[in-house]
Amino acid sequence: MLGPWARRCLAALDPRSGVPVDERRRELARDLDYFSAVAAVAAARAGIGFTTDLTARDGLLVLPSLGALRTAGPRVRVAYGQGRLTLDRTPVFLEHGSGAWSGSLAWTSAYALPGLVPGAAPVPLDDLDPYRVPPREPDQYALSGPAAPDDAERKRWLQSWTGTAAALRTGGEGRLTEALALLRCLVPLEMPPGSAGRGSCSGTRREAFGALLSSLPATPAAFAATLVHEFQHTKLAALSELVELHRAGPEARYFAPWRPDPRPYDGLFQGAYSHLALADFFQRRALGGEPAHSESAWAEYARYHAQVGAALPALVASPDLTPAGRRFVDEMAATHERLAAHLAPSGHTARAQAYVKAVRALWTQRQPRGESR
Repeated sequence: MLGPWARRCLAALDPRSGVPVDERRRELARDLDYFSAVAAVAAARAGIGFTTDLTARDGLLVLPSLGALRTAGPRVRVAYGQGRLTLDRTPVFLEHGSGAWSGSLAWTSAYALPGLVPGAAPVPLDDLDPYRVPPREPDQYALSGPAAPDDAERKRWLQSWTGTAAALRTGGEGRLTEALALLRCLVPLEMPPGSAGRGSCSGTRREAFGALLSSLPATPAAFAATLVHEFQHTKLAALSELVELHRAGPEARYFAPWRPDPRPYDGLFQGAYSHLALADFFQRRALGGEPAHSESAWAEYARYHAQVGAALPALVASPDLTPAGRRFVDEMAATHERLAAHLAPSGHTARAQAYVKAVRALWTQRQPRGESR
């Protein structure tokens, strides 16, 4: 999660940000205090002895990958030597990989879920980093706020996580391989308002490659689907940094069946790519999974396949695609067509098509005349 912190520091140096100079300087000074904590952890991990003073934020000193200390004062004397950290008078012992142990009630250790498969690296469940969730912006279709799971909630995360590898395999072995290669940490989010525990939200951040932000998925299958969905965004964001796929502007004017608001072309591109992967994932689950789960998998496949089908014409017809982007979108269309070789039972297909038609009609009614696509 150092990426979001570094980007925030760089943004504070930009005079074009619109933030008053004095406010930018205060924010930058506060953000740079965190660099000292990062440096202290790096030194401790490397076995280099040191003594320094670190600044706590709002009564909490966060040491990334180790944990956090609740403190009443603004400064904490931190010393390291012979495998032990001392935070004022609190001894803390580093653990291998992630976390650190202390008998003090003021200390909260960083927590990690076990590796997806035996022998894989543990996956940090990062509920401490002060930069883990992007700041909310007005009128933004935003993620829910950061969560701070207690021991009981961490057990629920572990329950869903434990069956995720098996659920990923039902959508193809490549999905599990992808998750092992890409996932670096999980950031827990609060459940969306009004979800009553049945809904969820998730997202990724371009400046935090390998981090997945998500509320608690209800089941291992839901966890697996979340990984499939978000890793598409991760891959496409990385590819877009290397290859220009389109030159479309930021105007939000396109219909996306999975969102109530108009989307810019890039948002439509990202959404169609991720939903296409979900259609493939659930079709594979329906064809090769347990009979008890096939009906729900077919329903999910039909919905995602219909949604992508509604978005593809706008993507394919865009004059803003580069040659590389044209090849990419053409392959998406070809994949969508290949998936149609194994259609869901007719009832699922009809309901999915009717749903997309109704959503489009409602969306069109809400748009100013002549602006919908």
